[in-house]
Amino acid sequence: MMIYQKLLRNSGYKLTPQRQLIIDVLLENNQSHLSAEDIYQLTVEVSPELSLATIYRTLELLTELKVVKQVNFGDGLMRYELGDDSDLHHHHHLVCVVCQKIEEFNEDWLGEIEDRIEQEHGFQILDHRLIFQGICSNCRKNDN
Repeated sequence: MMIYQKLLRNSGYKLTPQRQLIIDVLLENNQSHLSAEDIYQLTVEVSPELSLATIYRTLELLTELKVVKQVNFGDGLMRYELGDDSDLHHHHHLVCVVCQKIEEFNEDWLGEIEDRIEQEHGFQILDHRLIFQGICSNCRKNDN
């Protein structure tokens, strides 16, 4: 938690109880890829005075400060996960179109392509996202 407090403080912000609660929820559900509404449902149990508008504003700030990342899986919802320099460029997703399960994988096969793009086009790549949409093994088993 200290790293998030330091990131906020270095940007001129405090780690308020509301911000801490949202970060805690993301930490506790780090494999769930929560939407703002999901976060609200999980925080309202602990802090009923916290509004959905506050959740959105806080997520916007935390995204701007790179404490959290926004992820769009094409389902109409923006989802959030904690940012982590160690997974930059190495964190991708498998999305089941049947059950909506989201699975992460850490292979980064795009390094050679990035190098080639940078060399051939002079384009400095800062980040990329790879999302595979398909049918997970459980849904494939259940379909048979």
